[in-house]
This record gives sequence, structure tokens and C-alpha cells, in this order.
Amino acid sequence: MLKQLVTIVLLFAVITSGYGQEKSTWKVLSKVEIEKRFDEVLNYEIDFPTFSDDVKALNGKEIILEGWMIPLDELRGKNYFVLSALPFANCFFCGGAGPETVVEVFSEKNIKFTEKRIKVKGILNINPDDPMKLMYILQKTELID
Repeated sequence: MLKQLVTIVLLFAVITSGYGQEKSTWKVLSKVEIEKRFDEVLNYEIDFPTFSDDVKALNGKEIILEGWMIPLDELRGKNYFVLSALPFANCFFCGGAGPETVVEVFSEKNIKFTEKRIKVKGILNINPDDPMKLMYILQKTELID
């Protein structure tokens, strides 16, 4: 319980401490309800998102996000990684944060891995029903300064 509370407080601090649009974008992306459903094909419970109207309004639009890279080159190639609102040790995969704190990123140009916080822009696609992908996917992503 304490770990979950610390994670929630940390997530809130990161989301509300950003700059400009990226601050409000992570905040909007957090407006999602997660429902666990049993998947007959995979034979276990899966998280399915129900997006708020604010999130749906961003679907297909260019957004700016600031966060940390989680490299997954071995899975998809050079132009793919996951961007996390939280540093690696606290991210969805390692630290117990929610799935709304990560975005799959596909770029047309290679974005070199860094452990520093980065800022990117791209076209957001929401994923309401494919459990093999994250709920947020950023296409045509570019690194910005």
C-alpha cells in the first residue's frame, strides 16, 4: 500500500512538474479507466482502457511529450522505443506505475538512446483493444529541443 501511494505521489509530481504542452498532455493521458478482462486467447486477465473524452480528442493529433526512453531495439528495431513519464526505475514496467504513463514511439529517423529526459512530438493514436500493444502509440515522432 505504501509503495502504491509513493508511486501515485511521484507520478503526480512528474505529471504536474512538466513544461508547456507536455505537462498538460501527460495529465490528459492519465484520464483513463482500466478494466481487467479475461482474454480467452491469451488465457489471462488483460487491462483494457476506457478513454475520457479529453483523451479521445487527442487521437490523431500532433502532441508533445517529455519523458525518459525505455529502449526496446531488440524487439522492434532502431526507430522504436517506449517513452515513460517516469524515470526507468519508476516506470510502468519496473516501478508499478500505471499503463497510462508510457507511450509506444515510432520514429522515421533513428533517435539515439539517452538516459536524460527528452522531448518529442508526434501523432497520437489511442489503442482501445489490442492487448499486444500499449494503449498510447506515437507515430511519425521527432526529437525536439
